[in-house]
Amino acid sequence: MRFSTRAERIEPFYVMEVAKAAQALAREAAGTAEPMIFLNIGEPDFTAPPLVQEAADRAMRAGRTQYTQALGLDALRERISGWYAQRFGVDVPARRIVVTAGASAALQLACLALIEAGDEILMPDPSYPCNRHFVSAAEGKAVLIPTTAEERFQLSAAKVEAAWGPKTRGVLLASPSNPTGTSIAPDELRRIQGVVRARGGITLIDEIYLGLSYDEAFGQTALALGDDVISINSFSKYFNMTGWRLGWMVVPDAMVPVVERLAQNLFICASAISQHAALACFEKDSIAEYERRRAEFKARRDFFIPALQSLGLTVPVMPDGAFYAWADCTQAAQTLGVSGSWDFAFALMRRAHLAITPGRDFGTADTGRFVRFSTASSMAQLQESVARLRALLG
Repeated sequence: MRFSTRAERIEPFYVMEVAKAAQALAREAAGTAEPMIFLNIGEPDFTAPPLVQEAADRAMRAGRTQYTQALGLDALRERISGWYAQRFGVDVPARRIVVTAGASAALQLACLALIEAGDEILMPDPSYPCNRHFVSAAEGKAVLIPTTAEERFQLSAAKVEAAWGPKTRGVLLASPSNPTGTSIAPDELRRIQGVVRARGGITLIDEIYLGLSYDEAFGQTALALGDDVISINSFSKYFNMTGWRLGWMVVPDAMVPVVERLAQNLFICASAISQHAALACFEKDSIAEYERRRAEFKARRDFFIPALQSLGLTVPVMPDGAFYAWADCTQAAQTLGVSGSWDFAFALMRRAHLAITPGRDFGTADTGRFVRFSTASSMAQLQESVARLRALLG
């Protein structure tokens, strides 16, 4: 069978490959004193709160399970618009909001709408691997630009300007970022947008972790910079609806009919039940619960990262959002007699029954010495993980 060159360009998603190995080992460890702890997948341990679950149940019982319009339920688009006004003080008209089958569908739609074959999109290294693969699937080329801890592992306006070439179409950013949990400083983001705008390019920004921001200096939406910014968001992280596969995007007015046409053909619409359920995300009691959970995620960060530091797993930049720790494992790997983050991750899996993610997925700029820990698990599991690491690393 002959496969497309497009498909061959997509690299394996190593996070999931490691997860498969961890699951296999977990079956062996089940029932032992040290069952496998999974700190490798970025999925909240919280599920949708009661009002959201009840809304889904009502929708099913009432038969509200048929197709919606491709842009999403008008009521949900209005609720999202209201959330931007209430949470961020930004006016985002509902007409510019497109509800999608997860943030992944939003990224695919954006790339298909904006990228021509051969276009180059500038991205930071490290960054979430699937984002660059969406660019590749649209026949574009992701250009990874190495970043440093001093830059918060984010692009700067100077680097964007220096890397801009004749084929450059724009930038794809993430703030807060996976795997680092760091955000772009608002002033720097404004400068980046200025560079892109001056060249007639596009600024596409992944803001799926924006609700899980812990520092007022960073927790601002890029949509405040102008109507030409394209923002991707999701109900998966802050709203704890991972498997519901629901997201949204905010696009310029001129882009709405283009995305609508693509969505009609590729997805028809996002899940009707998920959309009806998501209306309840914005109820007062739901927001109060989400804020309680956000405080819990921050408490987990504040416990776990100092513990890693004390064990020689250096986190160069304190994450200001999301639920990740991007840690240099060089010293810890030497302690275990292995080299590099890939071997270190498998050593932890076998010797401490602790699953983490090696840096290979996230780029090539020094990622071989970094691992990503997810702090989306319970505090009890994080405490047990630290105890196992301390027993192993001393």
